[in-house]
Amino acid sequence: MTERAEHIYSVAVVGTGASGLAAALALAHVGADVAVIGPPPAPAREGRLETRTAALLASSVDLLRTLGVWDRLEAEAAPLEAIRIVDASASPLRAPAIEFKASEVGLDNFGYNIPNTVLLESLYARAHEILPAVIPATVSGIAIEGDKAALTLSQGTPIRTGLVAGADGRHSICRASAGIGMAERHYDQSAIATAFRHSLPHRSVSTELHREHGSVTTVPLPDAHASSLIWIGSPAEVTQLMQCDDAGFIEALSGRLGDCLGVVSDLGARAEFPVAGLSADRLAAGRTVLIGEAAHILPPIGAQGLNLGFRDAAALADCVAAALRGGRDPGSEVVLEAYAEARRLDIMTRTVGVDLLNRSLLTSLPPLQAARGVVLHGLNAFPPLRRAVMRVGLAPPTELPSLMRPSSG
Repeated sequence: MTERAEHIYSVAVVGTGASGLAAALALAHVGADVAVIGPPPAPAREGRLETRTAALLASSVDLLRTLGVWDRLEAEAAPLEAIRIVDASASPLRAPAIEFKASEVGLDNFGYNIPNTVLLESLYARAHEILPAVIPATVSGIAIEGDKAALTLSQGTPIRTGLVAGADGRHSICRASAGIGMAERHYDQSAIATAFRHSLPHRSVSTELHREHGSVTTVPLPDAHASSLIWIGSPAEVTQLMQCDDAGFIEALSGRLGDCLGVVSDLGARAEFPVAGLSADRLAAGRTVLIGEAAHILPPIGAQGLNLGFRDAAALADCVAAALRGGRDPGSEVVLEAYAEARRLDIMTRTVGVDLLNRSLLTSLPPLQAARGVVLHGLNAFPPLRRAVMRVGLAPPTELPSLMRPSSG
């Protein structure tokens, strides 16, 4: 559907990335009158492997099922049945390789790896089917006017809304307009995203090779002989790799992977991005809540970033649903505080955990290298401890939002 004449909504979601679209669909699912504002997704590239993919945990897949999106994605999704971690550093205190299997915690898989363009196209198509307004514009200004927020758009008539859900990324105008500050964490790292084919099957196993300055992570694609790749390294190393032709990059990648996946070939397009972190000072203020990368950015380790954004989306739907049931204003302080409280612990624990893990890979101090080795030795030796770690990685420290529970519909 397209923008309607009245231009007044209970919630306006700003941002058409995956977290923003999921939030808009979740809010509509619980009965909110929702507009989503942002450009349509870029079309998929023809003829090459997908550059960027999203590893979605089981709870995120359950959310997509609830929202009527999963059926569009399933054929393009690769199950993640195991995660293998290899200490590929030059340290004399190297830890043994360890494999976490979903079957150890009673699951068929930890989740699925899905091409970003397929995910975005499916969410956007569903938004057009069920939302009152899908507005292909950007927001240039936000002002609070009584019990509404007024949004000025790059094109079209301004709209008014009771609540602004800011899912507009690192340089969020929603965050700035609400007067919310943010703290950035800088790492001496950059990353490359791409995909490649390989002669040995991946067996639905994601492999993380941890080494000095970063990691090389392969994640299965639906084709058993293709995987997506995130290569994290020093800025100088990444710059050099980006300057290589495909043959040179394949040679470098083969050297890193060894015989893990056999012969490497058919490299996809490469994308470079800085490794950084961001945390908003608050999650809500002035009829505005923050979702996804407007609220938090994590290094690309452990598949936490987008899954955290999906939990933001589902938690906001719970808070707005409670307000609607009670006949309350969805942009009231009560709703803002409920959302911030619901998300605080999950975001804090994931942010701190990923930051510590990434910094542990950067250190050359023998005591810290030894500590990392002791932890991995312990996980290998004690299956109950390994299972406990897997459960912590899969689920937030608080109860899952209702739309992410398998029984929701």
